[in-house]
Amino acid sequence: MAVVALAPCFSPLPFCSIRPEPICSGRKLQIVQCAQVRNEPGIQGERRKYKDSFTDLVFINGCREAFGRVAGWQSPRSWEEGYEGMVEVSHALARNKNAAEQQAAVLRGFPKVPDWFRKLFPYSDWGAELNARITPLFFSWLVGPCEVVEVSVNDKPMKSGVQIQKCRYLETSGCTGLCVNSCKMPTQYFFTKELGMPLTMEPNFEDMSCLMIFGQTPPAFEDDLVFKQKCCTTYCPTSSQASEVCPKLR
Repeated sequence: MAVVALAPCFSPLPFCSIRPEPICSGRKLQIVQCAQVRNEPGIQGERRKYKDSFTDLVFINGCREAFGRVAGWQSPRSWEEGYEGMVEVSHALARNKNAAEQQAAVLRGFPKVPDWFRKLFPYSDWGAELNARITPLFFSWLVGPCEVVEVSVNDKPMKSGVQIQKCRYLETSGCTGLCVNSCKMPTQYFFTKELGMPLTMEPNFEDMSCLMIFGQTPPAFEDDLVFKQKCCTTYCPTSSQASEVCPKLR
């Protein structure tokens, strides 16, 4: 899911980048600000229902078209069913590809950020906190309801965390591999390497939540426990319960 960043300190969110680099971090408490919540949360095993606005559908179908061009296939779903169509296209994009190839495919739809951009907008704690505040305001259409939270970055308390209550993309796709290869790893790479804004994402495959931490450098690929995750058996239509790791993470 690709969204073009406006600036390292004023940049959008999920689904874009090139090769990844994982995460690991400590969370802290206290909700600071709420995003726009469209519906009541669902319960475990039950899909949350969304009522997308016209603006939401414009962004959703824009992502859907972008993924379709890279995948060479487009979902036949209607404009109003844009989110489901977008997820179907991302499944098509991942088909017959290993994890690295999936991530590279997502990145092909992304612009290259020029070197001068990082020099003009170097990292700052203020920029990390601004990114966190922008995310719930403009990207709940993509990930669902989320809110700014205080986190600890290098032992310093910062309001640069975004707690996604129940990720819409993970819930709709029902796929551990798509979460990691189409969202988490590319997004981390894009922010950290392309924009110079370190970002760590910590998805929770039990409750479908996710913690984004702006300002925190993701861990090395080999240290990221996300690559030991099983399939989302509650949601995944092709889950392999016998497998120790989701096959799409290989």
